[in-house]
Amino acid sequence: MNAHDPVPDTLRLKPLEETDMTDAQRKVYRDIASGPRGGVRGPFNALLRSPELADRAQKLGEYVRFNASLPEQLKEFAILITARHWTAQYEWHAHHAHAMKAGLAPAIAADLAEGRRPAGMSEDAAAVYDFCRELHEKKSVGDAAYAAVLGKFGERGVVDLIAISGYYTLVSMVLNVERRLIPGGSPLPLRRLA
Repeated sequence: MNAHDPVPDTLRLKPLEETDMTDAQRKVYRDIASGPRGGVRGPFNALLRSPELADRAQKLGEYVRFNASLPEQLKEFAILITARHWTAQYEWHAHHAHAMKAGLAPAIAADLAEGRRPAGMSEDAAAVYDFCRELHEKKSVGDAAYAAVLGKFGERGVVDLIAISGYYTLVSMVLNVERRLIPGGSPLPLRRLA
């Protein structure tokens, strides 16, 4: 573990109990808990420190997670690509399970976790991978990667894929700064890449 890796026992923001929340925090907390997530997890302990931001972020997150136009497997793949880019341990842990349930091949996730271009991707998955990797690494997307996603998923798909990458970048940054713990004290799933 290097100096930038999360330290397992040093969560920076203590968990908020509903009884300790302001009225604004409590309202957002209840809105999140009653929504499709079925609970308040992940970045929301930290985000609730800014209730208006938490409310806006959770609405964007609800859209990209549950309503974006991409197939479920590819949405989860894009989330894992973002988590890998940020070495976001909690995010990877949470969404790896969702990706497996959506049908992503374990070998693809394993290659991605090791920082390799996954072998055996479908054309659709390869288009998502190339687009997301370029967006994260080059801060833009070349014509070939853009055309591949556009041709497979249309303009809405392009914009939704950007939104998934952007939202989960925010989530990854929040979780990494907060040092959000992996439930059950499980080992960290990602090693820091050079």
